[in-house]
Amino acid sequence: MSMVCLLLFSSAALPASADGEADAYHYSFYGDAVPAPAAYEATMIITGKKLNISAFKEPTDMHVTKDERVYVLDSGNGRIVELDRNFKLVRTIDSFINEGKKDQFKNPQGLFVTDKGDILVADSDNHRVVHLDDKGELVKIVAEPKSDLLKEDFQFKPIRIVIDKGDRIYVMAEGVFDGFMEFSADGVFSSFIGANRVQVDPVEYLWKRLATREQRSQMVMFTPTEFTNLDMDEEGFIYATSGDRGKDPIKKLNAQGTDILRREGYSAPQGDLRYMNESGPSRLIDVDVGDSDMYSVLDSNKGRIFTYNGDGYLLHIFGGIGNRIGLFNTPVALERAGDRMLVLDKALGEITVFQTTEYGRTLHDAVRSYYNGEEDKSSQLFAKAAEMNANLEYAYAGIGKALLRQKQYAESAEYFKQSMERKGYSKAFLLYRKELMREHFSWVMSGIFLAVAAFVTVVIVRRQRRRTTNAGIK
Repeated sequence: MSMVCLLLFSSAALPASADGEADAYHYSFYGDAVPAPAAYEATMIITGKKLNISAFKEPTDMHVTKDERVYVLDSGNGRIVELDRNFKLVRTIDSFINEGKKDQFKNPQGLFVTDKGDILVADSDNHRVVHLDDKGELVKIVAEPKSDLLKEDFQFKPIRIVIDKGDRIYVMAEGVFDGFMEFSADGVFSSFIGANRVQVDPVEYLWKRLATREQRSQMVMFTPTEFTNLDMDEEGFIYATSGDRGKDPIKKLNAQGTDILRREGYSAPQGDLRYMNESGPSRLIDVDVGDSDMYSVLDSNKGRIFTYNGDGYLLHIFGGIGNRIGLFNTPVALERAGDRMLVLDKALGEITVFQTTEYGRTLHDAVRSYYNGEEDKSSQLFAKAAEMNANLEYAYAGIGKALLRQKQYAESAEYFKQSMERKGYSKAFLLYRKELMREHFSWVMSGIFLAVAAFVTVVIVRRQRRRTTNAGIK
Protein backbone atom coordinates (compact mmCIF):
# COMPACT_ATOMS: atom_id res chain seq x y z
CA MET A 1 0.00 0.00 0.00
CA SER A 2 2.82 2.39 0.87
CA MET A 3 4.41 1.64 -2.50
CA VAL A 4 1.18 2.59 -4.30
CA CYS A 5 0.84 5.79 -2.28
CA LEU A 6 4.34 6.85 -3.24
CA LEU A 7 3.64 6.14 -6.90
CA LEU A 8 0.53 8.31 -6.91
CA PHE A 9 2.61 11.42 -6.26
CA SER A 10 5.67 10.46 -8.24
CA SER A 11 6.98 13.02 -10.70
CA ALA A 12 8.98 10.54 -12.73
CA ALA A 13 8.47 10.38 -16.48
CA LEU A 14 6.54 7.55 -18.05
CA PRO A 15 8.84 5.34 -20.07
CA ALA A 16 6.01 3.61 -21.95
CA SER A 17 3.49 6.42 -22.32
CA ALA A 18 5.43 8.77 -24.53
CA ASP A 19 3.82 10.62 -27.40
CA GLY A 20 4.12 9.41 -30.97
CA GLU A 21 3.56 5.74 -31.69
CA ALA A 22 3.62 4.46 -28.10
CA ASP A 23 0.04 5.41 -27.13
CA ALA A 24 -0.80 2.08 -25.48
CA TYR A 25 0.75 1.17 -22.16
CA HIS A 26 -0.19 -0.43 -18.88
CA TYR A 27 0.66 -0.26 -15.19
CA SER A 28 2.33 -3.15 -13.40
CA PHE A 29 1.62 -4.34 -9.88
CA TYR A 30 4.35 -1.97 -8.66
CA GLY A 31 2.83 1.00 -10.50
CA ASP A 32 5.41 1.17 -13.28
CA ALA A 33 4.31 2.08 -16.80
CA VAL A 34 5.05 -0.86 -19.09
CA PRO A 35 4.49 -1.46 -22.82
CA ALA A 36 1.22 -3.05 -23.92
CA PRO A 37 -0.50 -3.94 -27.21
CA ALA A 38 -3.14 -1.53 -28.46
CA ALA A 39 -6.66 -2.54 -27.42
CA TYR A 40 -8.24 -0.12 -29.93
CA GLU A 41 -7.20 1.35 -33.25
CA ALA A 42 -8.64 4.45 -34.92
CA THR A 43 -10.54 3.60 -38.09
CA MET A 44 -12.38 6.75 -39.16
CA ILE A 45 -13.24 10.38 -38.45
CA ILE A 46 -16.82 11.73 -38.52
CA THR A 47 -17.33 15.42 -39.27
CA GLY A 48 -20.26 17.57 -40.30
CA LYS A 49 -18.81 17.86 -43.77
CA LYS A 50 -18.72 14.09 -44.22
CA LEU A 51 -22.38 13.99 -43.15
CA ASN A 52 -23.23 16.68 -45.74
CA ILE A 53 -24.30 19.16 -43.08
CA SER A 54 -22.60 22.25 -41.69
CA ALA A 55 -19.51 21.64 -39.56
CA PHE A 56 -19.89 20.74 -35.92
CA LYS A 57 -19.30 23.81 -33.76
CA GLU A 58 -17.94 23.10 -30.29
CA PRO A 59 -19.93 19.88 -29.70
CA THR A 60 -20.00 18.97 -26.01
CA ASP A 61 -21.74 15.62 -25.57
CA MET A 62 -23.04 12.51 -27.31
CA HIS A 63 -25.03 9.39 -26.53
CA VAL A 64 -25.23 5.93 -28.10
CA THR A 65 -28.38 3.83 -27.68
CA LYS A 66 -28.66 0.05 -27.35
CA ASP A 67 -29.23 -0.31 -31.10
CA GLU A 68 -26.09 1.81 -31.66
CA ARG A 69 -27.77 4.98 -32.89
CA VAL A 70 -25.48 7.94 -32.23
CA TYR A 71 -26.75 11.31 -30.98
CA VAL A 72 -24.34 14.26 -31.03
CA LEU A 73 -25.03 17.47 -29.13
CA ASP A 74 -23.70 20.15 -31.50
CA SER A 75 -23.78 22.91 -28.90
CA GLY A 76 -22.41 25.79 -30.97
CA ASN A 77 -25.08 25.22 -33.61
CA GLY A 78 -27.81 24.55 -31.03
CA ARG A 79 -28.81 21.21 -32.56
CA ILE A 80 -28.89 17.46 -32.06
CA VAL A 81 -27.48 15.31 -34.86
CA GLU A 82 -28.70 11.71 -35.05
CA LEU A 83 -26.74 9.00 -36.90
CA ASP A 84 -27.57 5.36 -37.51
CA ARG A 85 -25.28 2.48 -36.47
CA ASN A 86 -23.33 2.89 -39.73
CA PHE A 87 -22.77 6.59 -38.98
CA LYS A 88 -25.13 7.80 -41.69
CA LEU A 89 -27.16 10.94 -41.04
CA VAL A 90 -30.73 10.28 -39.90
CA ARG A 91 -31.92 13.76 -38.89
CA THR A 92 -31.05 16.97 -37.08
CA ILE A 93 -33.16 18.56 -34.36
CA ASP A 94 -32.56 22.29 -33.91
CA SER A 95 -35.98 23.38 -32.67
CA PHE A 96 -39.28 22.20 -31.21
CA ILE A 97 -42.76 23.55 -30.63
CA ASN A 98 -43.34 24.95 -27.15
CA GLU A 99 -46.83 26.28 -26.36
CA GLY A 100 -47.55 26.79 -30.04
CA LYS A 101 -44.31 28.63 -30.76
CA LYS A 102 -40.96 27.58 -32.20
CA ASP A 103 -38.37 27.18 -29.47
CA GLN A 104 -34.63 26.55 -29.71
CA PHE A 105 -31.69 25.45 -27.59
CA LYS A 106 -29.15 27.92 -26.26
CA ASN A 107 -25.66 26.54 -25.64
CA PRO A 108 -26.87 23.08 -24.54
CA GLN A 109 -24.20 21.06 -22.72
CA GLY A 110 -25.65 17.63 -21.88
CA LEU A 111 -27.59 14.92 -23.72
CA PHE A 112 -29.23 11.61 -22.81
CA VAL A 113 -31.43 9.31 -24.91
CA THR A 114 -33.65 6.60 -23.41
CA ASP A 115 -34.16 3.10 -24.80
CA LYS A 116 -37.50 4.16 -26.30
CA GLY A 117 -35.94 7.16 -28.02
CA ASP A 118 -36.87 10.01 -25.69
CA ILE A 119 -34.26 12.80 -25.75
CA LEU A 120 -33.28 14.86 -22.73
CA VAL A 121 -31.19 17.98 -23.20
CA ALA A 122 -29.42 20.07 -20.56
CA ASP A 123 -30.30 23.41 -22.19
CA SER A 124 -27.75 25.31 -20.15
CA ASP A 125 -28.08 28.96 -21.11
CA ASN A 126 -31.88 28.67 -21.12
CA HIS A 127 -31.62 27.32 -17.56
CA ARG A 128 -33.79 24.30 -18.16
CA VAL A 129 -33.97 20.63 -19.09
CA VAL A 130 -35.88 19.87 -22.29
CA HIS A 131 -37.56 16.47 -22.64
CA LEU A 132 -38.50 15.47 -26.21
CA ASP A 133 -40.09 12.25 -27.43
CA ASP A 134 -38.65 10.03 -30.18
CA LYS A 135 -40.29 12.24 -32.82
CA GLY A 136 -38.67 15.39 -31.45
CA GLU A 137 -41.89 16.72 -29.94
CA LEU A 138 -41.89 18.37 -26.52
CA VAL A 139 -42.87 16.20 -23.56
CA LYS A 140 -42.02 18.58 -20.72
CA ILE A 141 -39.63 21.27 -19.57
CA VAL A 142 -37.90 21.18 -16.20
CA ALA A 143 -37.17 24.81 -15.35
CA GLU A 144 -36.00 26.65 -12.24
CA PRO A 145 -36.58 24.24 -9.31
CA LYS A 146 -38.06 25.50 -6.06
CA SER A 147 -37.05 23.98 -2.74
CA ASP A 148 -35.93 24.86 0.77
CA LEU A 149 -32.77 22.91 -0.03
CA LEU A 150 -31.77 25.55 -2.59
CA LYS A 151 -30.49 29.06 -1.93
CA GLU A 152 -32.79 31.96 -2.71
CA ASP A 153 -30.44 33.26 -5.41
CA PHE A 154 -29.85 29.81 -6.95
CA GLN A 155 -29.70 29.86 -10.75
CA PHE A 156 -30.39 26.56 -12.47
CA LYS A 157 -27.77 25.79 -15.12
CA PRO A 158 -27.81 22.08 -16.05
CA ILE A 159 -24.61 20.69 -17.59
CA ARG A 160 -25.09 16.89 -17.77
CA ILE A 161 -28.14 14.69 -17.41
CA VAL A 162 -29.35 11.06 -17.15
CA ILE A 163 -32.74 9.45 -16.58
CA ASP A 164 -33.47 6.06 -15.00
CA LYS A 165 -36.11 3.47 -15.88
CA GLY A 166 -38.48 5.02 -13.35
CA ASP A 167 -38.23 8.34 -15.27
CA ARG A 168 -36.36 10.02 -12.41
CA ILE A 169 -34.02 12.66 -13.81
CA TYR A 170 -30.54 13.29 -12.40
CA VAL A 171 -28.87 16.58 -13.27
CA MET A 172 -25.33 17.78 -12.82
CA ALA A 173 -25.70 21.55 -12.50
CA GLU A 174 -23.07 24.27 -12.56
CA GLY A 175 -22.03 25.57 -9.16
CA VAL A 176 -23.81 22.80 -7.25
CA PHE A 177 -21.53 21.13 -4.68
CA ASP A 178 -24.19 19.02 -2.95
CA GLY A 179 -24.18 16.26 -5.55
CA PHE A 180 -26.57 15.56 -8.40
CA MET A 181 -30.02 17.12 -8.43
CA GLU A 182 -32.78 14.50 -8.48
CA PHE A 183 -36.13 15.27 -10.11
CA SER A 184 -39.27 13.13 -10.05
CA ALA A 185 -40.93 11.82 -13.22
CA ASP A 186 -43.11 14.94 -13.40
CA GLY A 187 -40.09 17.24 -13.18
CA VAL A 188 -40.28 18.27 -9.51
CA PHE A 189 -36.98 18.65 -7.64
CA SER A 190 -36.80 16.23 -4.71
CA SER A 191 -33.26 16.02 -3.31
CA PHE A 192 -29.52 15.87 -3.86
CA ILE A 193 -27.66 12.59 -4.26
CA GLY A 194 -24.02 11.54 -3.91
CA ALA A 195 -22.27 14.70 -2.73
CA ASN A 196 -18.47 14.53 -2.78
CA ARG A 197 -16.76 14.76 0.57
CA VAL A 198 -14.90 17.93 1.44
CA GLN A 199 -11.18 17.71 0.69
CA VAL A 200 -9.35 19.42 3.56
CA ASP A 201 -5.73 20.55 3.44
CA PRO A 202 -4.40 19.80 6.98
CA VAL A 203 -1.99 22.75 6.94
CA GLU A 204 -4.66 25.19 5.77
CA TYR A 205 -7.06 23.76 8.35
CA LEU A 206 -4.50 24.43 11.12
CA TRP A 207 -3.97 27.99 9.91
CA LYS A 208 -7.73 28.56 9.97
CA ARG A 209 -7.89 27.35 13.55
CA LEU A 210 -5.18 29.82 14.56
CA ALA A 211 -6.29 32.78 12.39
CA THR A 212 -8.46 35.70 13.43
CA ARG A 213 -12.00 36.12 12.11
CA GLU A 214 -10.82 38.74 9.58
CA GLN A 215 -8.02 36.45 8.34
CA ARG A 216 -10.40 33.48 8.03
CA SER A 217 -12.77 35.51 5.90
CA GLN A 218 -9.98 36.01 3.36
CA MET A 219 -9.15 32.30 3.16
CA VAL A 220 -10.58 29.79 0.70
CA MET A 221 -13.61 27.95 2.05
CA PHE A 222 -13.61 24.15 2.25
CA THR A 223 -16.11 23.07 -0.39
CA PRO A 224 -16.80 19.64 -1.88
CA THR A 225 -15.45 18.86 -5.33
CA GLU A 226 -17.85 19.28 -8.24
CA PHE A 227 -18.62 16.29 -10.42
CA THR A 228 -17.57 16.51 -14.07
CA ASN A 229 -19.87 13.89 -15.62
CA LEU A 230 -22.16 10.92 -15.00
CA ASP A 231 -23.52 7.83 -16.71
CA MET A 232 -26.04 5.17 -15.71
CA ASP A 233 -25.76 1.41 -16.09
CA GLU A 234 -28.53 -1.10 -16.84
CA GLU A 235 -29.28 -1.59 -13.14
CA GLY A 236 -29.75 2.10 -12.44
CA PHE A 237 -26.43 2.76 -10.70
CA ILE A 238 -24.86 6.14 -11.42
CA TYR A 239 -21.17 6.24 -12.36
CA ALA A 240 -19.63 9.67 -11.79
CA THR A 241 -16.29 11.40 -12.30
CA SER A 242 -14.69 14.31 -10.48
CA GLY A 243 -12.18 16.63 -12.11
CA ASP A 244 -9.93 17.01 -9.09
CA ARG A 245 -7.78 14.04 -8.17
CA GLY A 246 -9.26 13.90 -4.67
CA LYS A 247 -9.59 10.61 -2.86
CA ASP A 248 -11.88 8.80 -5.30
CA PRO A 249 -12.30 10.57 -8.67
CA ILE A 250 -14.58 7.76 -9.91
CA LYS A 251 -17.69 6.70 -8.01
CA LYS A 252 -20.57 4.27 -8.40
CA LEU A 253 -23.63 5.53 -6.56
CA ASN A 254 -26.61 3.48 -5.45
CA ALA A 255 -30.12 4.85 -4.87
CA GLN A 256 -29.08 6.25 -1.48
CA GLY A 257 -26.10 8.05 -2.98
CA THR A 258 -23.56 5.70 -1.37
CA ASP A 259 -20.39 4.99 -3.30
CA ILE A 260 -20.19 1.22 -3.94
CA LEU A 261 -17.45 1.15 -6.59
CA ARG A 262 -15.16 -1.86 -6.09
CA ARG A 263 -11.48 -0.95 -5.81
CA GLU A 264 -9.84 -4.35 -5.56
CA GLY A 265 -7.22 -3.86 -8.28
CA TYR A 266 -3.54 -3.15 -7.80
CA SER A 267 -4.42 0.54 -7.36
CA ALA A 268 -7.71 2.43 -7.15
CA PRO A 269 -9.22 3.53 -10.51
CA GLN A 270 -8.03 7.09 -11.08
CA GLY A 271 -6.37 7.40 -14.48
CA ASP A 272 -2.60 7.79 -14.64
CA LEU A 273 -0.70 6.67 -11.55
CA ARG A 274 2.49 8.49 -12.51
CA TYR A 275 2.87 11.84 -14.21
CA MET A 276 5.24 14.74 -14.70
CA ASN A 277 4.79 17.84 -12.56
CA GLU A 278 4.31 20.01 -15.65
CA SER A 279 1.32 18.03 -16.88
CA GLY A 280 -0.19 17.09 -13.54
CA PRO A 281 -2.51 14.17 -12.76
CA SER A 282 -5.41 12.93 -14.85
CA ARG A 283 -8.49 15.13 -15.03
CA LEU A 284 -11.40 12.77 -15.61
CA ILE A 285 -14.25 14.46 -17.44
CA ASP A 286 -16.43 11.62 -18.74
CA VAL A 287 -17.36 8.04 -17.91
CA ASP A 288 -19.03 5.41 -20.07
CA VAL A 289 -20.44 2.18 -18.64
CA GLY A 290 -20.35 -0.90 -20.83
CA ASP A 291 -21.53 -4.46 -20.35
CA SER A 292 -20.26 -6.92 -17.72
CA ASP A 293 -19.46 -4.06 -15.31
CA MET A 294 -16.66 -2.72 -17.53
CA TYR A 295 -16.37 1.06 -17.66
CA SER A 296 -14.10 3.64 -19.29
CA VAL A 297 -13.10 7.14 -18.24
CA LEU A 298 -11.73 10.00 -20.31
CA ASP A 299 -8.75 12.10 -19.18
CA SER A 300 -8.97 15.57 -20.74
CA ASN A 301 -5.47 16.41 -19.54
CA LYS A 302 -3.66 13.80 -21.66
CA GLY A 303 -6.51 12.67 -23.91
CA ARG A 304 -6.30 9.09 -22.66
CA ILE A 305 -9.04 6.55 -22.13
CA PHE A 306 -8.69 4.15 -19.19
CA THR A 307 -10.87 1.03 -19.04
CA TYR A 308 -11.49 -0.98 -15.86
CA ASN A 309 -13.40 -4.13 -14.98
CA GLY A 310 -16.01 -4.30 -12.24
CA ASP A 311 -13.44 -5.10 -9.55
CA GLY A 312 -11.37 -2.05 -10.42
CA TYR A 313 -8.55 -3.75 -12.35
CA LEU A 314 -7.08 -1.66 -15.15
CA LEU A 315 -7.62 -3.43 -18.49
CA HIS A 316 -6.04 -1.06 -21.00
CA ILE A 317 -5.14 2.53 -21.90
CA PHE A 318 -5.18 4.26 -25.27
CA GLY A 319 -5.42 7.70 -26.85
CA GLY A 320 -3.48 10.90 -26.34
CA ILE A 321 -3.11 14.52 -27.42
CA GLY A 322 -1.66 15.07 -30.89
CA ASN A 323 -2.23 15.77 -34.57
CA ARG A 324 -2.61 12.32 -36.12
CA ILE A 325 -5.60 10.00 -36.28
CA GLY A 326 -6.28 8.36 -32.94
CA LEU A 327 -5.14 11.43 -30.98
CA PHE A 328 -7.18 14.46 -29.94
CA ASN A 329 -7.08 18.17 -29.36
CA THR A 330 -9.86 18.72 -26.81
CA PRO A 331 -11.65 15.45 -26.02
CA VAL A 332 -14.91 16.00 -24.13
CA ALA A 333 -17.01 12.82 -24.38
CA LEU A 334 -16.73 9.10 -25.07
CA GLU A 335 -19.32 6.41 -25.84
CA ARG A 336 -19.33 2.73 -26.76
CA ALA A 337 -21.10 1.48 -29.87
CA GLY A 338 -20.81 -2.31 -29.77
CA ASP A 339 -17.11 -3.14 -29.96
CA ARG A 340 -16.32 0.38 -31.14
CA MET A 341 -15.38 3.40 -29.03
CA LEU A 342 -16.32 6.94 -30.05
CA VAL A 343 -14.47 10.01 -28.77
CA LEU A 344 -15.85 13.51 -29.36
CA ASP A 345 -13.38 16.37 -29.88
CA LYS A 346 -14.82 19.80 -29.06
CA ALA A 347 -12.13 21.98 -30.64
CA LEU A 348 -11.83 19.99 -33.88
CA GLY A 349 -15.57 19.34 -34.15
CA GLU A 350 -15.17 15.69 -34.99
CA ILE A 351 -15.72 12.16 -33.69
CA THR A 352 -12.93 9.58 -33.82
CA VAL A 353 -14.16 6.01 -34.18
CA PHE A 354 -12.02 3.26 -32.66
CA GLN A 355 -12.36 -0.45 -33.34
CA THR A 356 -11.13 -3.14 -30.94
CA THR A 357 -8.02 -5.03 -31.97
CA GLU A 358 -7.68 -8.78 -31.53
CA TYR A 359 -6.02 -8.14 -28.18
CA GLY A 360 -8.83 -5.84 -27.05
CA ARG A 361 -11.54 -8.28 -28.14
CA THR A 362 -9.79 -11.18 -26.40
CA LEU A 363 -9.46 -9.29 -23.14
CA HIS A 364 -13.04 -8.01 -23.23
CA ASP A 365 -14.40 -11.48 -24.04
CA ALA A 366 -12.39 -12.93 -21.16
CA VAL A 367 -13.96 -10.43 -18.75
CA ARG A 368 -17.44 -11.10 -20.16
CA SER A 369 -17.00 -14.88 -19.89
CA TYR A 370 -15.91 -14.63 -16.27
CA TYR A 371 -18.79 -12.23 -15.51
CA ASN A 372 -21.25 -14.73 -17.04
CA GLY A 373 -19.81 -17.66 -15.08
CA GLU A 374 -18.13 -19.36 -18.06
CA GLU A 375 -14.98 -20.40 -16.20
CA ASP A 376 -13.39 -22.65 -18.83
CA LYS A 377 -13.84 -20.11 -21.58
CA SER A 378 -12.60 -17.22 -19.47
CA SER A 379 -9.47 -19.16 -18.44
CA GLN A 380 -8.63 -19.87 -22.06
CA LEU A 381 -9.22 -16.26 -23.11
CA PHE A 382 -7.18 -14.83 -20.23
CA ALA A 383 -4.35 -17.21 -21.14
CA LYS A 384 -4.54 -16.00 -24.75
CA ALA A 385 -4.47 -12.37 -23.60
CA ALA A 386 -1.43 -13.11 -21.43
CA GLU A 387 0.33 -14.56 -24.48
CA MET A 388 -0.31 -11.30 -26.34
CA ASN A 389 0.77 -9.16 -23.40
CA ALA A 390 3.27 -10.63 -20.96
CA ASN A 391 2.93 -7.48 -18.81
CA LEU A 392 -0.77 -8.08 -18.17
CA GLU A 393 -0.57 -9.42 -14.63
CA TYR A 394 -4.34 -9.14 -14.30
CA ALA A 395 -4.75 -11.96 -16.86
CA TYR A 396 -3.17 -14.39 -14.41
CA ALA A 397 -5.50 -13.12 -11.69
CA GLY A 398 -8.40 -13.72 -14.07
CA ILE A 399 -7.28 -17.29 -14.65
CA GLY A 400 -6.88 -17.73 -10.92
CA LYS A 401 -10.41 -16.48 -10.25
CA ALA A 402 -11.86 -18.78 -12.90
CA LEU A 403 -10.01 -21.77 -11.45
CA LEU A 404 -11.13 -20.77 -7.97
CA ARG A 405 -14.76 -20.95 -9.10
CA GLN A 406 -14.01 -24.41 -10.51
CA LYS A 407 -12.62 -25.43 -7.09
CA GLN A 408 -9.16 -26.06 -8.52
CA TYR A 409 -7.58 -24.41 -5.52
CA ALA A 410 -3.93 -25.47 -5.94
CA GLU A 411 -3.75 -24.31 -9.57
CA SER A 412 -5.67 -21.15 -8.66
CA ALA A 413 -3.16 -20.29 -5.93
CA GLU A 414 -0.28 -20.60 -8.40
CA TYR A 415 -1.87 -18.16 -10.85
CA PHE A 416 -2.71 -15.72 -8.07
CA LYS A 417 0.93 -15.90 -7.02
CA GLN A 418 2.02 -15.00 -10.56
CA SER A 419 -0.36 -12.05 -10.62
CA MET A 420 0.76 -10.76 -7.19
CA GLU A 421 -2.88 -11.04 -6.08
CA ARG A 422 -2.44 -11.54 -2.32
CA LYS A 423 -6.11 -11.61 -1.40
CA GLY A 424 -6.93 -14.21 -4.04
CA TYR A 425 -3.85 -16.27 -3.17
CA SER A 426 -4.76 -16.32 0.53
CA LYS A 427 -8.29 -17.45 -0.23
CA ALA A 428 -7.17 -20.14 -2.69
CA PHE A 429 -4.48 -21.40 -0.33
CA LEU A 430 -6.90 -21.56 2.62
CA LEU A 431 -9.43 -23.51 0.56
CA TYR A 432 -6.68 -25.80 -0.76
CA ARG A 433 -5.56 -26.51 2.79
CA LYS A 434 -9.11 -27.29 3.85
CA GLU A 435 -9.51 -29.55 0.84
CA LEU A 436 -6.33 -31.44 1.77
CA MET A 437 -7.58 -31.86 5.31
CA ARG A 438 -10.91 -33.25 4.10
CA GLU A 439 -9.26 -35.63 1.64
CA HIS A 440 -6.76 -36.99 4.15
CA PHE A 441 -8.79 -36.61 7.31
CA SER A 442 -9.18 -40.37 7.89
CA TRP A 443 -5.47 -41.01 7.34
CA VAL A 444 -4.50 -38.09 9.55
CA MET A 445 -6.84 -39.18 12.33
CA SER A 446 -5.71 -42.78 12.01
CA GLY A 447 -2.10 -41.65 12.24
CA ILE A 448 -2.86 -39.48 15.25
CA PHE A 449 -4.74 -42.37 16.90
CA LEU A 450 -1.88 -44.81 16.25
CA ALA A 451 0.67 -42.30 17.50
CA VAL A 452 -1.31 -41.74 20.70
CA ALA A 453 -1.83 -45.49 21.14
CA ALA A 454 1.88 -46.11 20.63
CA PHE A 455 2.77 -43.40 23.10
CA VAL A 456 0.38 -44.80 25.72
CA THR A 457 1.71 -48.30 25.13
CA VAL A 458 5.29 -47.16 25.60
CA VAL A 459 4.39 -45.33 28.80
CA ILE A 460 2.57 -48.39 30.17
CA VAL A 461 5.45 -50.73 29.26
CA ARG A 462 8.00 -48.45 30.90
CA ARG A 463 5.96 -48.19 34.08
CA GLN A 464 5.56 -51.97 34.15
CA ARG A 465 9.31 -52.44 33.78
CA ARG A 466 10.03 -49.98 36.62
CA ARG A 467 7.67 -51.86 38.89
CA THR A 468 9.30 -55.22 38.04
CA THR A 469 12.78 -53.76 38.60
CA ASN A 470 11.80 -52.23 41.94
CA ALA A 471 10.21 -55.51 43.09
CA GLY A 472 13.45 -57.44 42.26
CA ILE A 473 15.58 -55.00 44.24
CA LYS A 474 13.43 -55.46 47.29
